[in-house]
Amino acid sequence: MMADLALDFQFTSSIETIWNSLTDSDMLEKWMWKNDFKPVVGHTFQFRAEPNEWWDGIVNGEVLEVDEPHKLSYRWGTGSEVHTVTWTLTKAEDGSTHLHLDQTGISEHPGAFEGAKYGQTEAVGKLKKLLGE
Repeated sequence: MMADLALDFQFTSSIETIWNSLTDSDMLEKWMWKNDFKPVVGHTFQFRAEPNEWWDGIVNGEVLEVDEPHKLSYRWGTGSEVHTVTWTLTKAEDGSTHLHLDQTGISEHPGAFEGAKYGQTEAVGKLKKLLGE
């Protein structure tokens, strides 16, 4: 059985700024991990974090969908834990941005769901700080 994670975030920044934050490799490195990401369907990429005694620090991924600036989806994972991440961006009338995250395929291994939720919440928190939100 698999679990799904859904999170919502509000930004005062424009939809273009948030899109750039999700798709530009240099910007991603500032709030997530080193990477060779490109927003091109079929592109395979890696996020690279500091390895530790339990993990080599590498997350492999493949871009599944790009609908600039509204939707980005990719598969990513390490070992047997492979998830689909979908970011949906909606521009509000006041110019702010609603960012919705769906992360599907999370296994029921102990701590997998909590780890995904914590990791995504922390990462988006770093992005908010980076953008001065």
